This record gives sequence, structure tokens and C-alpha cells, in this order.
Amino acid sequence: MYFRLKKIDKFSKARFGTIITSRGKINTPIFMPVGTYCTVKSLQKKNLYSDIDSNIILSNTYHIFLNPGIDVIKKSGGIHEFMGWNNLILTDSGGYQLFSLKKILTINNNGVIFNSHVNGLRYVFTPENVITIQRSLNSDIIMPLDECTPYPCNYEYTKNSVTRTHKWLKRSISHFNKTLSYKNYNKSLFPIVQGGTYINLRKHSSEFVSNLNMDGNAIGGVCKPNTCLYEIVELVCGILPVNKPRYLMGVGTPANILECIALGVDMFDCVMPTRNARNGTLFTSNGIINIKNKKWKTDNSFIDENINCNSSHYHTKSYLHHLFLSNEILGLQIASLHNLSFYSWLIKSSRYHILRGNFLDWKNDILKLIMNKV
Repeated sequence: MYFRLKKIDKFSKARFGTIITSRGKINTPIFMPVGTYCTVKSLQKKNLYSDIDSNIILSNTYHIFLNPGIDVIKKSGGIHEFMGWNNLILTDSGGYQLFSLKKILTINNNGVIFNSHVNGLRYVFTPENVITIQRSLNSDIIMPLDECTPYPCNYEYTKNSVTRTHKWLKRSISHFNKTLSYKNYNKSLFPIVQGGTYINLRKHSSEFVSNLNMDGNAIGGVCKPNTCLYEIVELVCGILPVNKPRYLMGVGTPANILECIALGVDMFDCVMPTRNARNGTLFTSNGIINIKNKKWKTDNSFIDENINCNSSHYHTKSYLHHLFLSNEILGLQIASLHNLSFYSWLIKSSRYHILRGNFLDWKNDILKLIMNKV
């Protein structure tokens, strides 16, 4: 993997770049749709290609490990072949899921012992076998096992957690290098900065990760609380290498994404566009819509004519309102496709305005529109 930084915005730290891989190129900033179980919920691959124009998606090691299982993926030839997906795939290590699902029995220096939420069986994730699992999946970008501390979390525990995560990271990189072969030499591993809400721990973790000189770097564990998100991201981006892509994990709202682009982040993922869509919340170029509200029952305007998505400027709000109230699956599909198309439009617009040199003014203006509840 090679990252070519092409332009930094004059009035912010927003960056336009290109990640070049053997499987193709990705222009940054980029948003990665989440395909937890080898699928972006309710959408076909042709939607991701044609409507959303996605060059990379995220899938999750923990969930795939449990269902359908690594052997099933290996027999298909890898996760790309299993899904029928030709573009890049980043796999999360599953660490966040382990801690958020609260199925953990033991955390120690060796790894994590947990019970499956699927069948109750006991498993162990170590820094080494998490890399091995992702090698078997043939992921393009691999994430190491890390501990994502809860919020709130006291300083002493967070400090010990960062130390443990750094030790796991060294073992992950060692195993990643040991398992290199002519078949997987073009894969990348991104270390993850942790440290909770504590600035000195984030600084320490950022410096540790920077010195490892991997292909890219990630910022983890800052989904909550929102009040310190920007402070942490600004600090970490000021330390991480300029010539490597920066991936902010699990964030977030359109406002979060635009503000963090302004702080120097290049890559994002979040379940929000599809999860909110399934609940009837639509992000549009004119504001946020709850399509289940009665006010849309007879509104025959299109969902969003400004978004380059066939569904968004073909179906009406009235029709989508009807689909949701009738519990029709098509409603979930249209809403999910629209929201991901909106995120794609927002990211592409960000890149365009970074290149034009007016990103900051555009960001401040567009936020007033898109975050308004209609």
C-alpha cells in the first residue's frame, strides 16, 4: 500500500490523498460502508458499485469468525470471492464487539477469553490468531487486537489497558510479518491509538504507534462522549505521520465526519447511515427526515434530487412513508441506499472543495443545512 498526499486545505487540516493498492485506488477522504456479516444490510453489491460508488467496505472478524465461520470463507477462496466483491475490504479485529457485547470472561496479557453470543461456546482471541483469522479471510487492510475501554473508565485502568494494547500490537506486527508470503505481501496492518478520554495517554499511544512505521494508522475508542471527540482527534492527528492515512474508527454523524476531516482524518466507517435508515431516519442535502412522520404522507417530492442515486430522485417521500408504515422490506432497501448515497455525496463533495481550496467555508455552510431537522 502506498499513500500519496496531494493537497492539504489552506484554512484547515483537511487532506486530499490517494491510497494505492494492488486491488485498486481509493481517493481520500473516504467513508467505508459497514458489511458486518459479509454484507451491507439490505443492499446488493450492484448498489454499492453503481449508486454508492464504493471502493472499500468494512467487515468484522468477530462476527464472521462465529458465522459463517472461517472454514466456509477459506473454501470460497477468501472473503472477496465469498461476497462477490472485487474492491477492497478492511476487517476490524473484533475487539470492539468483544468488549461492547460484554461476553468476555477474562482479559489478560495473552488475549481475551469470551463466550459466543451465537452458541455460547468458549473461544480465545490472541493478537496472533486474530491476525491469522484475517489472513485466512484475505483482508486487504487488517486491524490488530486492541482493548476498547468503556466510558467512563478510570485513569488507572485505562493506563494499564493502553500498555496491554501496545504489547498486543507488538505481537500482532511480529505475527503479521512472520506470515507474509508471495500471496499476501500486498496486505496492510493499521495500528490503533487508544487511551480513552485521557489526553496524556492518547499522546503516549499516538507516539508509540507513529514509531512503528506501518502503512496506515487508526484512532479507536472515541465514539463517546462527543464532547471530547474533536479534542482527541486534533491531538492524535497532530502526532501521527503526515504521509500515512489516518482512520477514525466507528465515527459517525455527518457533522462528526466533516469536522474530523477538517482536523486531518482520511478514513471513516460507521453503521449509522444504514442503522438509522432502517429506523426511518434519512440524511438529506436539506436536513434530517423521519420518514415515518405523518407530514410526509402526501408529500410527492422526491427523497433528495441533489443526491446522485436513482432511488433518491425517483421515489417520493410519500411512497417511502407508505412502505415504512406497511413494513415493506423495499422501504428498508430504499432508505439504506439513500443514506449511504448521501454519505458518498458528502465525502465526494469534501474532496472537491479541498481541491478547490474552500473546504472550510463549504463545511460551515453545508452543516447548517444537513444537520437541520426537517
